[in-house]
Amino acid sequence: METTMNAGRPASPAPAPPHGAGPSRSVPPAARISMALTGALLAGVLTSFGQALPGLSTVSNSAGPWFAVAVVLCMVAGVRLGRPTLAAAMVLGVVLLELMHVGYWATTNLRGYPDVLSITNFWVLMGIPAGVLAGAVAVAVRSPDVRWRGAALGATAAVLVGEGIRALLQVADTTGPVAWVVEIAVGIAVLVTAVATARTPVGRVVALGTGVLGTVGVLGAFLLLGG
Repeated sequence: METTMNAGRPASPAPAPPHGAGPSRSVPPAARISMALTGALLAGVLTSFGQALPGLSTVSNSAGPWFAVAVVLCMVAGVRLGRPTLAAAMVLGVVLLELMHVGYWATTNLRGYPDVLSITNFWVLMGIPAGVLAGAVAVAVRSPDVRWRGAALGATAAVLVGEGIRALLQVADTTGPVAWVVEIAVGIAVLVTAVATARTPVGRVVALGTGVLGTVGVLGAFLLLGG
């Protein structure tokens, strides 16, 4: 009887999956890399147009935002921890920054402003060490080791603060100081965040030391090489 009665009942619906759960649809590595490369070209295109806008012209002429974009795009590409991945990320960082130059060069010429893309150009040459650093930062910032994360954020802060100080010393008379002061403030905020989130005394020392010494190094490179 019980079997017969149970057989006549409608089947109970399957329990709904928890909110947010569902089939995993991770983006394929090739698609991630394609998005990063496309994003680099687009950043170069937007830089050219940004130079024509009074409120963005100074920012578009600065290297710090390009470095930050390269780091973000390396992360979009899915760089991970590990020695082979670190080398690949460094190469990718260089490729991304040089693609930004290509996008800027092509767009500027199409807009009617002659521009030459040369391997001896200061910024093209600086794209090599800056790209290597951007790739390394993108990998290190994901490390479970607070020392590597602190060093990554400290290096990012150093690029922003170092360039900002150099600009205040050399080009603020023609560009105005506001954009550079903002860049320095953002860099200091990144460094404070690195120190505050380090969680260990060693991590804080690494973050602060990388930020301060890195700032001196970036500033010295700019002043020495005359970019």
